[in-house]
Amino acid sequence: MEKKDPMKIFLVAGTQSGVGKTSIAIGLMAAFRRRGLKVQPFKVGPDFIDPLHHRMACGRPSFNLDGWMLDSESTVANVKRRAKDCDVAVVEGVMGLFDGLDGSSDTGSTAQMAKWLSAPVVLVLDCWAMGRSVAALIKGFELFDPDLNLAGIILNKVGSPAHAEWLIASLKAAKCKVPVIGSVPQNLGVAVPEDHHLGVTVPGPDDAQDEYIKRLAEIMESSIDLDALLEKVDGSSFSQLATPGGRGLVRHASLDLASDRP
Repeated sequence: MEKKDPMKIFLVAGTQSGVGKTSIAIGLMAAFRRRGLKVQPFKVGPDFIDPLHHRMACGRPSFNLDGWMLDSESTVANVKRRAKDCDVAVVEGVMGLFDGLDGSSDTGSTAQMAKWLSAPVVLVLDCWAMGRSVAALIKGFELFDPDLNLAGIILNKVGSPAHAEWLIASLKAAKCKVPVIGSVPQNLGVAVPEDHHLGVTVPGPDDAQDEYIKRLAEIMESSIDLDALLEKVDGSSFSQLATPGGRGLVRHASLDLASDRP
C-alpha cells in the first residue's frame, strides 16, 4: 500500500491586527478545498466568530487553540486528532505574530503556537501606503525569533502590479530571506457580509456568505502561488511530534449552543 505523505500544516499570521489575515486564511481554506483537498481549520485564541467563517469555507468545524489555557502536549494531541483524515491544516493566528499575554514573552501568541506545532508561518502584511519600508519590517520579523519558521510572505492590499514589483525589489535589495508567495490587490470589493462581524449575527449558510467565500477563493487562486505554498509547508516535523496520551484532553463532553437560526 502506498504510504500517504504527512499532512501539510501552516499558520496564517499578521504583522499586526487588521492586515487582512482572516480574509486571507478563509480564502486559502476555500481555495484548497476547491482543489479537492480536505482542509482542517483552526483558530489561535478564544475567538468564536472566525471559526464559523472557517466552517463555511471548509465544510467542517474549526477548533480553537490557546497557548494560555492549554499546554503544548494537549494542543498537539488535539490538532492530530481533529486533522487525522485531512490533507492540510490551516491555523489562523491572533493579533500580530508575536502578540500574546504580555510584552516580554510569546505566551498565548501565534508565534508560540507555531513553535508548539513545529509548523511554518505565512506572514500577511498590509502594504497599502508602504514602499521600501516593507524590507525593514520583514528584516525585523526574520531576526526577532530565530526558532520560528517563516515560510512565506503575502503582500496584501497592494495598489498595482508596479507597486508589487517595487515591494519585491525592496525585499531582494535588503537580502530578506523569506520568499514572497503572492500579492493581493487592494479594493476588490470583498467584505464580510453585512452584520456578520462583531457578533451582531453569526455566519451561517446563505447566498451572501457563499458568494463572499467563493470570491475570496478566486482571489487567492489568482494572486497566490498555491503550489509553491503547499511545497513550503511540509508537515513532516509536526507528524513526528510525540503525543504522550493526550494529557489534559476531554474526550467526551456535551455542549449546548444557542442559535436564532431555524
